[in-house]
Amino acid sequence: MSETLEPRAASTVSRPTVATPPKEADRVRTPAQKKKEGNLPGRQDWSSWPLYQAAGAGFRGYWYPVMFSSKVGERPVRVKLLGEDIFVIRDRGLVRGMANRCPHRGVPLSYGNKQFPGTISCVYHGWTFDLETGDLKAAITDGPKSPICGKVTQPTYHVEERLGMVWIFVGDGEEPHPIDEQLPEELVSNAAVIGSRIMPREGNWRFACENGYDEGHAKYLHRTALWRLFKAMPVWNTTKIVKRGRWIYRVQLEQFWDADFPGLGKWTGKAWYKSNPPKTTTNIGNTGSHREVNEVIAAQNFPGFASVSMPGVLRIAYPTFIHYEFYVPVDEDNHLYVGVMADFQKGFKTIPFYFKYLGAVRWLFHGQFSSQDKWMVEVTDAPPEKLYRPDDSLLQWRKLAEDTTEDRIDALAEQGIDVPTPN
Repeated sequence: MSETLEPRAASTVSRPTVATPPKEADRVRTPAQKKKEGNLPGRQDWSSWPLYQAAGAGFRGYWYPVMFSSKVGERPVRVKLLGEDIFVIRDRGLVRGMANRCPHRGVPLSYGNKQFPGTISCVYHGWTFDLETGDLKAAITDGPKSPICGKVTQPTYHVEERLGMVWIFVGDGEEPHPIDEQLPEELVSNAAVIGSRIMPREGNWRFACENGYDEGHAKYLHRTALWRLFKAMPVWNTTKIVKRGRWIYRVQLEQFWDADFPGLGKWTGKAWYKSNPPKTTTNIGNTGSHREVNEVIAAQNFPGFASVSMPGVLRIAYPTFIHYEFYVPVDEDNHLYVGVMADFQKGFKTIPFYFKYLGAVRWLFHGQFSSQDKWMVEVTDAPPEKLYRPDDSLLQWRKLAEDTTEDRIDALAEQGIDVPTPN
């Protein structure tokens, strides 16, 4: 028997109401809750410097060192730079650079080889490109009269060799500026013996550059480095930033080797086994030295011992040598650390440097000391960030990068080259 369903009146049974949680901004917190949750407004992003914020994979329009010249021979070597897949190869004494993706089916050209002088042939179907111009010269598997020839040009890159390294220019279609205009001036105009290391590292290149130019970290982080074992380190100092040409300098105004912290006690950068700190503030090195300053270094008249320039080059001047760091963007999550130490000697006077560098500096300075920076760059997570007084060095570096990039964009616009800018 079928049953007829009658419509039922809406239920009048009351249901428990669920309270809507207040928005974070509306939530009333007790003083105890506020104290426990902390006071961390800070900087939430880098929107004050939109071009810098957008440069996660690096700044275009510069020369970057990517490997030692001795590593490049007649076989292609794959490189990733500013997120671009490139290969380099030596041809008749010159190093050439080309986009690594074969336009036919996307196979890496670095798997191929030189079937003819001055060319690279893709391993898959034998598409053969001129290394200098990028023109497709032959499609081997389509015969000598293949109609595809003359219709394809592979992107190429400008390449130079300096300081025993291969440098690649990545731009937006403009002709590159001479590489010597970008190198530290004293390395171009003076004889020097060089010790260097190139190391792949995790972390964004900006973290590496900001770490290098950071005022505060060396005094605390590196106090345990073997390189600093017998040298007193300042506890803190006062500084100012001075711009000269394309560089900004950290100028030390006062150095404090001891400090009393209210309610905590005394902290010192000195110890019985460390050398005594200088009695006057110095801007050649940050620990002081009794050594005579090399005449080439003295002639530069650097305002401060630490300086930085675009696209991420650090220079630290010591009495007898200068240390450089080039932070080379691979992509947003990786970079190359290129450390270079230059001793401005020539002739027989260069010999002691080789023993010093290979016997100690390479392992202590470019090794254990630098590995402390490597660790910090890998674990840095910013923004958000809450900056303090010594971070003026970071703010000035970001401003330099922003202003310089704006000038480059304007200059390219005058040439008819449009570079997209972040919204």
